[in-house]
Amino acid sequence: MTLFPIRGGIHPDYRKEQTSEKAIVALPMPHFLYLPLQQHIGAPAAPVVAVGDVVAKGQVLARADGPVSAPVHAPTSGRIVEIGDSPAPHPSGLPQPTIVLEADGEDRWIDLAAPLADPFAATPAEIAGRVAEAGIVGLGGATFPSSVKLRLGQQTKLDTLLLNGAECEPYLTCDDRVMREYAAEVVDGARIMAHALGTQRIIIAIEDNKPQAQAAMTEAAAVGHTGIEVIGVPVQYPMGSERHLVQALTGRETPARRLTADLGVVVHNVATARAVHHALRFGRPLLSRVVTVSGGAVAEAKNVDVPLGTKVAELVAFCGGFTGEPKRIISGGPMMGQPLPSLDVPVVKGTSGILALTAAETNEQARQPCIRCGTCVTICPCGLVPVEMAAFIRNDKLDGAARLGVMDCVSCGSCSYICPSHIPLVHYFNYAKGMLNAQERDRRKTETVKRLVETHAERVEKIAQARRAAAAAAKAQAELNKANGASA
Repeated sequence: MTLFPIRGGIHPDYRKEQTSEKAIVALPMPHFLYLPLQQHIGAPAAPVVAVGDVVAKGQVLARADGPVSAPVHAPTSGRIVEIGDSPAPHPSGLPQPTIVLEADGEDRWIDLAAPLADPFAATPAEIAGRVAEAGIVGLGGATFPSSVKLRLGQQTKLDTLLLNGAECEPYLTCDDRVMREYAAEVVDGARIMAHALGTQRIIIAIEDNKPQAQAAMTEAAAVGHTGIEVIGVPVQYPMGSERHLVQALTGRETPARRLTADLGVVVHNVATARAVHHALRFGRPLLSRVVTVSGGAVAEAKNVDVPLGTKVAELVAFCGGFTGEPKRIISGGPMMGQPLPSLDVPVVKGTSGILALTAAETNEQARQPCIRCGTCVTICPCGLVPVEMAAFIRNDKLDGAARLGVMDCVSCGSCSYICPSHIPLVHYFNYAKGMLNAQERDRRKTETVKRLVETHAERVEKIAQARRAAAAAAKAQAELNKANGASA
């Protein structure tokens, strides 16, 4: 298959060897699980349990609240001991609504919904519904509810399901191990998703630094299946970005503010495909995920199957703790991951990695003046001009940054990584995107209030007109009655 070049990109030190040969191990069930209601893009889930309730493994604790939302399930059996605010796995550390489950040690399952006898005889709506009920979201880190993407085939003509196994972030090997150890499950989930989307073609894209995963997936895809291609893609960050992966494999470039689905391609993560397999074949909701624990400050780097809601502190302890004080703790990969305020936060659906990095690994240096070298422009995979956008943002000219396309930045961090002056460019862009989004929300809110006020004024005026008309009619009738009485 001919691959198409993508612009820009970098080649960081990937450091995957720390865990690439470490098989997935299961974390023993913690005594307490902390389950945030917001583990996905969209509206938070709404609790359906109360403090004191005894629940079974797989039971719904919070239902999806709206078309873009996802339910939360109990990873084990036990008792609800608290529903309140708890620290979020976010750089702010601000609390968010969380259900606290005390495990009873029985791991007793609820009676699960009967699996579909033949998923390939089910309608796309039935498959999307089962995926929604299972609480499955994008496990590559985006956490968009998977059922919403599976319904895209009912809205537009699609030709390709692209399964993203690139895993281009340094350190992370959780997807690599899932493909190597559960290849058949991933392939089956992909076929089910392709059936729901109505696509005949499935491409499984894996970076060339994962030859064992490529071999395992190729073997699984060849067992009684057609229309599945396992394609090796260049080791080039950010190859795992869905827009760039689509361009590399199909030559189709996604326009700004458009979706890859508009080009006929839907992208899902390989771990998401495995979760779909479990939901459709066994009726199991999403209760755990594989997390890479790595970094120079970790005593024993591992790939761990972690129950959702586990405190990061317990996961780190399972990996032997720290060999020294880490300079930074990151949720996700070092390029696009988020620094954690502490270990007192839970593992959630989007937690692909926990990295404890030393000072040497973070390589933090004092920021220096920009030397206008243009390197950030050369490597930007989105074709943007980071140096000029940053200049606008530093001077609070967000409209200027918006005109240069800051909202099209995918926050890959390539510009910050390559900058010889160590300017945190991606921080500027994330700040600007947040402020511009807030301004847009305020604008929409203002327009909504204005529209409501105008509608209210129109309604009041109509009522007043009706009253005036009624009064005039009554007066006319009274005068007519008076005139008739006089003539009589």
